[in-house]
Amino acid sequence: MFVTIPVWGQVEDRVPPATSPFAVSDTSPVPEQDDSERMITPPAVSGRAYPVALGSQERSNYLRGGIAFMGAYTDNALGSATGTPESDVSYSVLPFIALDQTTAREHLVLNYAPGYTFYQRFSERNEADQNASINFAYRLSPHVTFSASDGFQKSSSVFNQPDLAATGVVNPGPQAPNFSVIAPFADRLSNAGSVGLTYQFALNDMIGGSGAFTNLHYPNPTQVPGLFDSSSEAGLAFYAHRLSTKNYFGITYQYQRLLAYPALGTAETQTHAPLMFYSIYPAKGFNLSLFGGPQYSETTQAAQPSLKQWTPAGGASLGWQGHLTSFAFSYVHIISSSAGLISAVQLDSATASLSQQITKSLIASVSGGYAQNDTLGTFSTSGVVFNGHSITGTASLQQQFGKSLAFQLAYTRLRQDYGGVPILALTPNTNRESVSVSYQFGKALGR
Repeated sequence: MFVTIPVWGQVEDRVPPATSPFAVSDTSPVPEQDDSERMITPPAVSGRAYPVALGSQERSNYLRGGIAFMGAYTDNALGSATGTPESDVSYSVLPFIALDQTTAREHLVLNYAPGYTFYQRFSERNEADQNASINFAYRLSPHVTFSASDGFQKSSSVFNQPDLAATGVVNPGPQAPNFSVIAPFADRLSNAGSVGLTYQFALNDMIGGSGAFTNLHYPNPTQVPGLFDSSSEAGLAFYAHRLSTKNYFGITYQYQRLLAYPALGTAETQTHAPLMFYSIYPAKGFNLSLFGGPQYSETTQAAQPSLKQWTPAGGASLGWQGHLTSFAFSYVHIISSSAGLISAVQLDSATASLSQQITKSLIASVSGGYAQNDTLGTFSTSGVVFNGHSITGTASLQQQFGKSLAFQLAYTRLRQDYGGVPILALTPNTNRESVSVSYQFGKALGR
């Protein structure tokens, strides 16, 4: 749920320089192939996002904390609530604390980042946010690894959602949660968790399984006409074979139960998908992955005929993490959770993220995404179309001063075209400019 926003240069010091409080640490580096016998878990089945930090920024065994002060201007502070765009200026105080600890057998990352935002014109929108996550991996034996993660977020602002941070999340697998339909300014609770186990039973063979869930809840439905609560449950099992040092091939089976809760009755979709995947690691820090296969789905709702269909599913991803440049890209075509729409959707999604170190203390980042959501089934007799697409883009420039102080400029553009969603239909565009100053302290553990 949380991503790193890099702000330090390529320096050699024992205490890491400051980072943004929106996110603190990426828990899963791009797999690096070496000459050891231990296999890696291919990105298509690992359930982990590509990292966004530059290679020189990676740190472990640190306790970090800090605070940031931000001022921002948005030209669409109320969404379509009034029918015309309403602008406002906001001021935020954003403390955070994080623990990243690694031992010979385990890796633990804890993040907690509350936030307090105050609006100049619409004081009723003042908010207190909560962001917390835990990621844990434990090696039960030399070839058996257990992992678990959970992330919780309480927010009332679109710009406090993790996929709109200055460097976006890029997930290479078919099991990524779908949060691409974004309520502009509304109370929102979300939770996503997973648990997994992998076992390398031979020199070049691995099996594994995982389970995941997501929940999306709007406590005040009057703030989001046209959007609804949703949840999902998913299970995945896979077999992977190492063809050579740099090539992996395998098969996976995925099951999903996707629920949406509109006023006219719960919409449920169940899917089954046998998928093939292939991953190659041509160089250190570089990965290319592909997956594809058929997907069967059955969608039901009270007083409506069920929809049963076979559709193709597939995707491609690329991750590259260097010392001066970091890039990730992913595309998926798959049936996914509703993201707040009236039912589960056929999702076409592309996301990309790029970070570039310009000087020793200056880093530029850009990220963006496109998501087309086509709802499954016919749940309205009024001719309203709930299908639509979301486009997001963020650019940021961050300057480091010393080891602990950082300054950031950022711009975000959001467009959502969903004619059947009243809260989004009339004012689909949102632009936001922000400036922030942050301070961080860090303490190396065990030194």
